[in-house]
Amino acid sequence: MQGFIRVARNLVPGVLAICLVSVGAPCAAQEVDPPGANVGSGVGSGSVFAPSPWINVIAPVQDRIDLKLYGFYIGDLDVPAAQVDVPVRTTKFLTITPSYLYYSVPARGLDDLANLSGAFTDSYDEHQFRIDGTVTFSIRKLEISGRNMYVRRFRPAPADDSNRYRGRIGIAHPLAVKGRIWKPFASYETYYDHHNGGWNKDRVWTGVTLPLQKHIFLQPSYLWERSDGLKTINYVLFGLIVNTR
Repeated sequence: MQGFIRVARNLVPGVLAICLVSVGAPCAAQEVDPPGANVGSGVGSGSVFAPSPWINVIAPVQDRIDLKLYGFYIGDLDVPAAQVDVPVRTTKFLTITPSYLYYSVPARGLDDLANLSGAFTDSYDEHQFRIDGTVTFSIRKLEISGRNMYVRRFRPAPADDSNRYRGRIGIAHPLAVKGRIWKPFASYETYYDHHNGGWNKDRVWTGVTLPLQKHIFLQPSYLWERSDGLKTINYVLFGLIVNTR
């Protein structure tokens, strides 16, 4: 996995620049970043298993503008999160999305992630304003996407507010199964934090979007996340997407 990350991280900036891109598969707003994310060698070793249900409701505002409301709960770490997106389809291939995210990590979850029992006494709450540009295009039936995201992190004292860049490349392919379209997908994402050690987080995400009814979709998926100074997180995600458009 580390070899894959080195290769993928080197490829991401070039691929994104060529595509002008920035994309999104549906969702995954998990952001468990306690204030001591870079706390030194040996701390944060091990892994966390986090079964995480989420729901996404999508409603049209105008022909090219949607409103997306997300609710998440990261199991084992007891982290609730809420997110609001406003995607604006500027062209056939490009979508610009301003968004807001809030999440709260309890002291127990912080201790578990940093592998430091009793080190934290208070919960950690973070607000984020984000804006991204997303380009998606197809080669035959293969859907290729990429995303460049800027994040402004508003963090409680004594942590400083900071800026973050997130770059993601992804693929998806629709499959006809018994008259319905299943869409398996996979993506790689890397993070750069200006105040927190540079390139310090990687994610590999894979899953499938399944239609239940005309406007309702189920999305089981798995997301592997590595962060400097923290335990590796294995998210097992169970998503419900309600699209009223």
